[in-house]
Amino acid sequence: MARRVRVFAAADGSGGNPAPIVLDAEGMSDAQMRAVAAEAGHESGFVLPAESDANADFRFRFFVPRHEMEMCGHATVGALWCLREARLWNASHVRILTLSGVVEGFVRDMGSPSERIEITQPVGRVEAITDPAVLRRIADVLRVSADDLLPHPVLNAATSRVKTLVALRSVAALDGLQPDFSRMEALCEEIGSTGLYPFAVESLADRRFHARQFPKSSGYPEDAATGIAAAALLFGLKALGLVPVDDAEVLILQGRAMGQGSEIRVRFHRAPDGDVLGCLLGGRVVPDAVA
Repeated sequence: MARRVRVFAAADGSGGNPAPIVLDAEGMSDAQMRAVAAEAGHESGFVLPAESDANADFRFRFFVPRHEMEMCGHATVGALWCLREARLWNASHVRILTLSGVVEGFVRDMGSPSERIEITQPVGRVEAITDPAVLRRIADVLRVSADDLLPHPVLNAATSRVKTLVALRSVAALDGLQPDFSRMEALCEEIGSTGLYPFAVESLADRRFHARQFPKSSGYPEDAATGIAAAALLFGLKALGLVPVDDAEVLILQGRAMGQGSEIRVRFHRAPDGDVLGCLLGGRVVPDAVA
């Protein structure tokens, strides 16, 4: 049976992205895993033993209603939380094999009221979309005008799957988006993206940003909290000069327009000499109804 949690919940425990998690998925077929995701209507995580030569503690697989995904940030955090609750992972560090490679997990502030799980993502890849015709199509699908946009390039960014970052002028403009979902999949296919991730600045000083995620073909129109999109956004913000490279957290607020306000925390993962190794992604996990 799948356990269901909400990952990246707000401070009061509300919101977050539901994730059904199966802690003993050994022997399940692809069709059975996809059926779990289809029944729940959410990204779902499946925990399996790691292969003996994998140099990992667990192997995770992820499905949405329509297909398997190579990586899912919130399902990874949720699965680690469930493993910890079930006393199947008691250390402060873990290595997880996924289709996108090995992901490391850490317990931050272990034993304190603020204890939470963080996972690694690699250094982000960022590329500007410059074709004027393509930029017009992105604006058309989002149904935004030039007045709604900040004067920043539109970026394809990724630490895992590519997300398209579109900077909007205000949180109100972001919350008011009503995209043309009938054209979303074709547009994302054209630009090599797995979803549009428009965002807006709440406070540069406090490093607070709002975002929404419109996936290419997951089987639902919008996501309440998308960990790998938030990780991609961190590197997009770096490329745009909106955040410095240091150890402070950046807060990504997502899901508000859906009534599922979520809080995703990301920060740069740096070597002792300051070199950027990637980023750390985490947030609050709370139990939800049984999936």
